[in-house]
Amino acid sequence: MLYDVIVVGGGPSGLMACIAASRQGGRVLLVDKGDKLGRKLGISGGGRCNVTNVKEMDELIKHIPGNGRFLYSALSNFGSKEIIDFFEGLGIRLKEEDNGRMFPVSDKASSVVNALIGQVRKQGVEIRTDSPVREVLFDNGRAAGVRLATGEVIHGASVILAVGGKSVPKTGSTGDGYPWAAQAGHTITELYPTEVPLTSDEPWIRDRELQGVSLRDVALTVWNAKGKKVVTHEGDMIFTHFGLSGPAALRCSQFVVKALRQSGADHVAVTIDLMPGQSADEVYAATMRL
Repeated sequence: MLYDVIVVGGGPSGLMACIAASRQGGRVLLVDKGDKLGRKLGISGGGRCNVTNVKEMDELIKHIPGNGRFLYSALSNFGSKEIIDFFEGLGIRLKEEDNGRMFPVSDKASSVVNALIGQVRKQGVEIRTDSPVREVLFDNGRAAGVRLATGEVIHGASVILAVGGKSVPKTGSTGDGYPWAAQAGHTITELYPTEVPLTSDEPWIRDRELQGVSLRDVALTVWNAKGKKVVTHEGDMIFTHFGLSGPAALRCSQFVVKALRQSGADHVAVTIDLMPGQSADEVYAATMRL
């Protein structure tokens, strides 16, 4: 059987690709190596699923790790407004929270997962779980299908790789797609973790003295080995049993990773400004009033 589109990976991008392709009348097959679709989506946003952000595009680009300008074209064609329309069209009511973040009114990532999977099934997409792909097949430089781990060959006029990166291996994100993308002629740049929590071996972290304490609207700054400021991000954060998490820490993580690699050290310093934008006198006066 020849499919118009074979989508490899049943996460949010794979599910949305299936919906888009099948809406155009294509015969679509979704192949996933796990036994459950949308596994990583189900734990995103602390289990609440932050689906998009309604801030202006320039502001969004500024906060995207790495080369955010790369996404200008994609966001111009399918930005926050289109994302909101898409999910509300699936019956998911959304609400806006701090810093423009949009969450489902249900506060449950599972409602987003179920809506996506339900739409995929409704549109007649064939789904095969527990079907790991061994390789992507090419014919004269064009994708021609996939070969499963069982040896079965499935033919397709096009293949969409939506297998994710290497972020959460337990959910299936183990980096399978990189060699396939390279085989197709794409360049694979240096890989590094981003948007991840920060770990610390400070005694007061290990002793869990502040575990669970959350801070609102603080400024987290990363410093390099020479004591020079690398970056500052403002937002919420939380102390955990292993270090720091929350939006501010996640945004700083890629700069921590890069600073570690550049210095060859096993740690970098970060500082927290509890009242960013206020002078020492202003903080003192506010404290005295309290």
